[in-house]
Amino acid sequence: MAEMAVTVAGAAGTLRPCTGVSARGAAVLGRWRPLALAAPAKLRSSSSAVRVPRATSPAAVEDGSNTDTDPIPKVIIDQDSDPDATIVEVTLGDRLGDLVDTMSALKNLGLNVVKASVCLDSTGKHNKFSITKSSTGRKIDDPELLEAVRLTIINNMIQYHPESSSQLAMGATFGPEAPAEQVDVDIATHIDIFDDGPERSLLVVETADRPGLLVDLVKAISDINITVQSGEFDTEGLLAKAKFHVSYRGKTLSKALQQVLSNSLRYFLRRPTTEDASF
Repeated sequence: MAEMAVTVAGAAGTLRPCTGVSARGAAVLGRWRPLALAAPAKLRSSSSAVRVPRATSPAAVEDGSNTDTDPIPKVIIDQDSDPDATIVEVTLGDRLGDLVDTMSALKNLGLNVVKASVCLDSTGKHNKFSITKSSTGRKIDDPELLEAVRLTIINNMIQYHPESSSQLAMGATFGPEAPAEQVDVDIATHIDIFDDGPERSLLVVETADRPGLLVDLVKAISDINITVQSGEFDTEGLLAKAKFHVSYRGKTLSKALQQVLSNSLRYFLRRPTTEDASF
């Protein structure tokens, strides 16, 4: 396995200001950024066993001071900013440091962290990693591996900031304290589909988060012969927010097919199958 090369922006003890952080387009898109997924032919029909490496030493993470209100943990996966690497951004107010231990955990997934940086804005510290697959030197193109990356980061966040456990859906799986209240899936789930030119549609899904959700969403879409061209996946506390560009035979989805997709996803999200999940 190639050695992990890491470059941390900014001098010791200082943070550079974030750049390029702004609202994007329509309100429905919010802070989301595109995330390229694997071509449908490369998607496996079910989730394979994924080992989530755990952190081994908290020394590289700054101590989270007690505050009246704990910040909402956020994990953003960005496949658009860099043509050669997957960008992962982690935010937990001002409580996260350089996350060297998380980089080591990602390496155990067969990934290289080729660059890391920390920047600061009004929403807190943004820890960004540029990640490539060790075997190819390219960005991640497998939804199952992207989900493993997401769960690895969330697991390590909970290990060193246990106060975030009760604010994350994955706290029930990885953390010492599960969320006090479970999100009502029927209320939390919002599905919208828009035309986005003659060759694709935009699918926006917001729902209660759970392990394996990214893989399961892609599979549910592909199971009705709709192609996932690109997309993005954000984790914000108890919720997951996904955006996918989809098409049917190279064309935008008809109104009838949009309704089929919306109904299919809503049924799937209300009744998630967990017996085959290995997360």
